[in-house]
Amino acid sequence: MSDARKVDTTDYLQFARRVIRAAGERCADADPFDLGELITLRDSIEAAIGAAVAGQRAQGFSWTEVGDGLGISRQAAQQRYGERASA
Repeated sequence: MSDARKVDTTDYLQFARRVIRAAGERCADADPFDLGELITLRDSIEAAIGAAVAGQRAQGFSWTEVGDGLGISRQAAQQRYGERASA
């Protein structure tokens, strides 16, 4: 992967963090329905992580590398995001 892509991805994820934080701040001034909508982001984020793991595995990254990226063990990454977990 090129250095340019790594920087672009990092910048993009920092942008996403700012947007999610801002959504929380907006919901703080809204009603409980909006709070429920904010919680649905959790499912979207988990699906995004699953897609990212599948993509990295398809590129040939090992479960150890994926686990390191997630801050968990190889075994935990494989159990959570492996084929059997997806089925």
